[in-house]
Amino acid sequence: MAYVVTENCILCKYTDCVEVCPVDCFREGENFLVIDPEECIDCTLCVAECPAEAIFAEDEVPHDQQHCIALNAELARSWKPIIARRDPLPDADEWNGKENKLPHLKR
Repeated sequence: MAYVVTENCILCKYTDCVEVCPVDCFREGENFLVIDPEECIDCTLCVAECPAEAIFAEDEVPHDQQHCIALNAELARSWKPIIARRDPLPDADEWNGKENKLPHLKR
């Protein structure tokens, strides 16, 4: 079982989670992060570090966010690893907690 980044990360892209990952399993897009399910070792360290509370164990992903399981796997294949913390997107605090952000995802 891997951990999954859900929609609340879109347009926020806080990277606190990246700093604590012992296996560098995060992948970075323009306005979203994903977890590579092939690399994730289920250590749980990233969950507590996410200010957007956007990371869940695969079997605990909310029903309305189930599509993010496949989305993480798909995007992890083409996005590059991110291994160091960066500043969040400029409007991150304004977007944090907003619903239905999937249309804003930049692939």
